[in-house]
Amino acid sequence: MEELEGYYFSAALSCTFLVSCFVFSLISRALREPYMDEIFHLPQAQRYCWGSFQWDPMITTLPGLYLISVGILKPATLIFGWSQHVVCSIGMLRFVNLLFSAGNFYLLYLLFCKLQQRNKAVSGIQRILSALTIAVFPTLYFFNFLYYTETGSIFFVLFAYLMCLYGNHKTSALLGFCGFMFRQTNIVWTVFCAGNIISQKLTEAWRIEQQKKEEKLPSIKGPLSACKKILCFLLDYTTSFRNLNTLIVLTWPYILLILVFIAFVVLNGGIVVGDRSNHEACMNFPQLFYFFSFTLFFSFPHLLSPGKIKTFLQSVRRHWGQYVILTTVSLFLVWKFTYVHKYLLADNRHYTFYVWKRIFQRYEFVKYLLVPCYLFAGWSIADSLKSKSIFWNIMFFTCLFTVTVPQKLFEFRYFILPYIIYRLNLPMPSVPKLLCELSFYILINFITFYIFLNKTFQWPNNDNIQRFMW
Repeated sequence: MEELEGYYFSAALSCTFLVSCFVFSLISRALREPYMDEIFHLPQAQRYCWGSFQWDPMITTLPGLYLISVGILKPATLIFGWSQHVVCSIGMLRFVNLLFSAGNFYLLYLLFCKLQQRNKAVSGIQRILSALTIAVFPTLYFFNFLYYTETGSIFFVLFAYLMCLYGNHKTSALLGFCGFMFRQTNIVWTVFCAGNIISQKLTEAWRIEQQKKEEKLPSIKGPLSACKKILCFLLDYTTSFRNLNTLIVLTWPYILLILVFIAFVVLNGGIVVGDRSNHEACMNFPQLFYFFSFTLFFSFPHLLSPGKIKTFLQSVRRHWGQYVILTTVSLFLVWKFTYVHKYLLADNRHYTFYVWKRIFQRYEFVKYLLVPCYLFAGWSIADSLKSKSIFWNIMFFTCLFTVTVPQKLFEFRYFILPYIIYRLNLPMPSVPKLLCELSFYILINFITFYIFLNKTFQWPNNDNIQRFMW
């Protein structure tokens, strides 16, 4: 059966890569010049390729993408005898992301194998379908064909997560550094890897303590009394020098990388390199609500059903006081902490422009009416992760908060990594649900690429062709 699963996986990977090459050829023929953020990334990579390390001050990320691209493509001049003009061309640089996308498919499959290895009921078909589904996740899949940092960034974060799960923490931290070189915010997922180790130790210690008291581990949705117990436990655990020493010994590679990040922030004067005027951090709390809605939309086969809605309403009825507090706090956060970036209002090429214009901007009260939907989405996400320990949930939601809330700009691509991490840790869905999810993603991808390639438009007083994109 394992050999047969290997054949099925190879067929899925090969077919997906061939389809991606076909889509790549269509986009390359239609898009011969740099588009959107490529106007910064492509010339910078070409300068590196030609031996010039002059930096474009408009670029806000570290040069990991350009260094890796040159490292992959430059040897082709010696091996195949290609000219530097061909090796450093727009098409070749974009193709690097297509190679990363194949690597992401493989890593996703390995991660599902590792995360689901104790569940004997999970079949090889489910693992392959799950990996295929996330590999063609619309927001991620679109950026496989442009020279953006997303695909390579996700490759190194997933690789680091896989090595962490296998206990190769030095390798994981090194890969985490590579991810950090693609996008500075990926340091959060280094913390996530360290948090995996810490949550395992905390869960073990909690179970030992509760076995003595003959109590069960509370779920993430437990009452406030359960939260109080957990806080007391964490306080007792972290004030023990022996426990802290154990955690430091286990996580020192990640701690070292975090210290490197802190040194970088101090020396650089902030997390952003280059143009900082349009990338200022703020406490944009509704970003968390947007992520919940984004996740509910793309994971509706797993999160949305009449049974789920009924269970949520029962939870509201039982714990109405807590939901009143949550609703009040959420309304306050939406009222006082909704920020609108000027790029969101000015650039009508992104889908977020139309989401904001037609939902949030049309009527002022709509953003408040959506709060119950946010609460249901958040509850449903937490409910779907109840198989994970309470400490894993605390760690994941802390990382999610850190990576989304400080972002002023509302962009779907900022949600890709936290969504993938979430989706990887869901209990394995049934084959019908996976096929529903995969079909939904394929349909969205078809529509997205059709619009991108065929529904072009022009701005007034500008001859350049504009296209709609994520």
